[in-house]
Amino acid sequence: MTGKAAERTLSGRAWDDFCETIRRTGHMIEQFGDNVTELDRTEWYRFLSRYVRMGFEHYVECSEPTRPRFHEMTWRQTINFTSPLQDHFFADFPDGCADYVITGNKGQMPYFVIASLAFDGPADFAERDWAEAGVEGLKAFNTALLKTQGAIESGAITFDDAGNFRVVVSKDKPDDDSDWLRATADTTMLLCRAVYVTREGVAPMTMRIERLDSAPPRPIDPAFLSGALAKAGQMTLAYAELARSWWQDNLASRPNTVRFDEALYLSNGGVQDDRFHGFGAWECAEDQALIVRFTPIPCDFWTFQFCNIWQENFDNYEEGQGYLCKGSPRLGDGAVTMVVAHRDPGVGGTWIDPYGHTQGGWSFRLIKTRGKLPPPVHTWTVPVANLQREGLGLVDRLEPLVSGGVV
Repeated sequence: MTGKAAERTLSGRAWDDFCETIRRTGHMIEQFGDNVTELDRTEWYRFLSRYVRMGFEHYVECSEPTRPRFHEMTWRQTINFTSPLQDHFFADFPDGCADYVITGNKGQMPYFVIASLAFDGPADFAERDWAEAGVEGLKAFNTALLKTQGAIESGAITFDDAGNFRVVVSKDKPDDDSDWLRATADTTMLLCRAVYVTREGVAPMTMRIERLDSAPPRPIDPAFLSGALAKAGQMTLAYAELARSWWQDNLASRPNTVRFDEALYLSNGGVQDDRFHGFGAWECAEDQALIVRFTPIPCDFWTFQFCNIWQENFDNYEEGQGYLCKGSPRLGDGAVTMVVAHRDPGVGGTWIDPYGHTQGGWSFRLIKTRGKLPPPVHTWTVPVANLQREGLGLVDRLEPLVSGGVV
């Protein structure tokens, strides 16, 4: 007898519900009124297209129950201010019924961390329609609200002389001395964050994953696809609502500041004690310059990135613009000064080209730190004409806006 989940696929209802979820999600841009530019609005629809693509990649293509695989984040995808100096690898499962083994080679990666994650959802999510519930439905079924259940970082992994490694992913600790990543019956995803100092000339890591019970692959079944489409639709809706709420209910109200919020970081699949991760907003009109200055605390890696209001990297990141990191060339010791302006004012510091944007979010990561608090961040907003006339010495006579506290 065909169950409800399978019938949703076979009747076309699962597909219709997915399409209606995406259609309604697109109209969320109307909540912003006139507070978005034409560029912001255009990027909104591209932002959604990327999440639709990612949802299919995660839940339709790469979460077969008996054929697990790691897959990289899709091209130009950004989730919650994705760092340009991190690779992300995902392995998705319909449920946590199985145990797994990860094998791989670290390449020349200086640091990576693998986490096991779960999201909240009812047991019968594949049997239900979700579009009509809209954002309210995320209270019951939200594939973007990820809870970390276990983590293992590269410093705790054993490598042979060639850089090869092996990690068991299971509910119970192995009896032998195998490196172990804890999972639970609720685990539906593994996420690996691999961090670079610089990408130039660095061989990336490689990984594969297999089930320990060697279960053979099997054809797709309609109940699986019903759940996959439901998860893909809810993920697109959830990340759209996350970007909207972060901006309208939080970031936009405190422009040109950074706040380090551990709970916010952990709610999106973060790993305890792995890093300080600060979020905020920036704004800079066409005739203004925004100066940002901070002194990094001792750490292995840091990245300060500028994004649009949908938490996406600017399109000029491929040219090395829009962010700075510990490995950036021409960075001296001590204070870091960034000058955000729509044309290079030529006054020193590091020019950040906002690439047509006048507002957006930003993110400040400090990874593997050796300090108890992140550094304060100082900002000044001045007319660009005054900055060009007087140079950076102008801001030394002005009171900065100081942020960077931990909440």
